[in-house]
Amino acid sequence: MAALSYLIDTLLSLVSLAVLLRLLLQWARADFRNPLVQALVQITNPLLVPLRRILPAIGRIDTASVLVVIVVTLLRISALRLLGHAGLPALLPWLLAAAIQIARATLMIYYVAIIAYALLSMIAPGTYSPAQGVLASLCEPVLRQFRRQIPRLANLDLSPLWACILIQALLLLLP
Repeated sequence: MAALSYLIDTLLSLVSLAVLLRLLLQWARADFRNPLVQALVQITNPLLVPLRRILPAIGRIDTASVLVVIVVTLLRISALRLLGHAGLPALLPWLLAAAIQIARATLMIYYVAIIAYALLSMIAPGTYSPAQGVLASLCEPVLRQFRRQIPRLANLDLSPLWACILIQALLLLLP
């Protein structure tokens, strides 16, 4: 039973993360001609394209992606509870648990992306790769807010450090 729980948890987590990452890249207005983003689009299209026929976007909010992230997260919580013989949770705790998991996943995506972006900028400054393009479009809107408040120190940009500290603090605050 533990192996089945692990497989279901991993599969549903990966689906949720892929759709959530696509949603975040849409909000960040990433270049969807980037090969890495194209791969993500191909992976998530089977879930999103049929829903987009029913649920049109509202402004910059892709309602199909939002719905898939929420439904997959609720399904993951339910499946794991049922496999653990705990039964389905009440509606409000179920929705709250899903919201917390989505918030945690979003913060972790940004945390990993910011660290990778900072490392790539130190390893290969001034060069371009598809990964750097995706990371820049995802991280720059967040890091720009920190750069406004924190000046450079001896030509060293500390905004990724402070962003990661804040993200970790927010993760500690989440139950």
